[in-house]
Amino acid sequence: MRLTRDGVTPARGGPGPAPPARRAAGPPPVRKSSGNPTGMLQEGAAHLVGRLLPAPTPDEQLAALLRAQAVLHSYGVTAWQDAIVGTYANMIDPTPAYHAAADRGLLTARVVGALWWDRGRGAEQIPELVARRAESSRGRFRATSVKVMQDGIAENHTAALLGPYLTRCGCASDNSGISFVEPAELRKYVTELDALDFQVHFHALGDRAVREALDAVEAARAANGWRDTRHHLAHLQVVHPEDVPRFRALGASANLQALWAAHEPQMDDLTIPFLGPERASWQYPFGDLLRAGATLAAGSDWPVSSPDPLAAIHVAVNRIAPDAPEGTPAFLPGQRLDLGAALAAYTAGSAHANHLDDVTGSIAVGRLADLVVLDRDPFAGPPEEIAAARVLQTFVEGRRVYAADDA
Repeated sequence: MRLTRDGVTPARGGPGPAPPARRAAGPPPVRKSSGNPTGMLQEGAAHLVGRLLPAPTPDEQLAALLRAQAVLHSYGVTAWQDAIVGTYANMIDPTPAYHAAADRGLLTARVVGALWWDRGRGAEQIPELVARRAESSRGRFRATSVKVMQDGIAENHTAALLGPYLTRCGCASDNSGISFVEPAELRKYVTELDALDFQVHFHALGDRAVREALDAVEAARAANGWRDTRHHLAHLQVVHPEDVPRFRALGASANLQALWAAHEPQMDDLTIPFLGPERASWQYPFGDLLRAGATLAAGSDWPVSSPDPLAAIHVAVNRIAPDAPEGTPAFLPGQRLDLGAALAAYTAGSAHANHLDDVTGSIAVGRLADLVVLDRDPFAGPPEEIAAARVLQTFVEGRRVYAADDA
């Protein structure tokens, strides 16, 4: 989804030697020189087309959910957080499909649903979220989180930054991205949600969005004291160094999508030239977060990118994509995680974020037998071969839900 061009290595262990320079392309244009639209729709504008599409039937929704569950089990995933539960953009609410699967005994994974925060509304929607939490939780599905999308993405310059994006010439533009929820209001909403024992799952990609989300968590802690709500910030593409230690101080988990922390065209053509060298060196600071004592959780953002945890762990450890051309340099190698820390983020860390760490996320006496069998020991081979590992079997509570021989 996102994913420097300077040959100078910043003091923080920056990008190192960069791939051959290419002209900064910039975000795809939304209009031609004539003024006519190109067909590129950004953020909420996608609804202009999406609202015209026929809605899937309940049977189609259930089939899609079961297909997705089978795919995730094939990658060794036994539980996940569905980041958007509710009606959003071109998607209809998946809750009925989760209920149907749970009622029929077909939901083999444990799922936490993050109820969508309608950014066009305010605190008046909170009682509705409370009611939906009570109505939605069924079987292995619990709707105990609230998803707040605080900004967009870097490639189209909607990620919220503390300073303006650069233009193709390297000059400051008049755009610093979008904060979808006004920061003062965000602090109020998060404080109220926290008091009601909701977890808040923030989409926070740019450094301004990260700071606004942390400020909201800080406001909630000041008003409500420390509650076991386990708020987490997802994506964290650009994090100002001053905000890195705040994750531990506030008990906010860092929700990583490690697969994106690599040199590839979206990073090298659409992102780094428009951030500039300093901000480019603040991207995906996994190592700094770990060293600062932050709790690391990890996920995929599927279907935006691959749900394969082993491919993402490969990037977290190597900072090079598994399919990168030979000679591709590591991206900010000082931010690498060791294999143990990366595996922990994708197991114990994710279980912690989902309030499942008392039953799963690690192998211990008294825990549920959520197990994955690989075709090799990833610690026994070189780091460059982590992504080559394959899942042979997946078990949920001791029941086999995937076998490679049956696929």
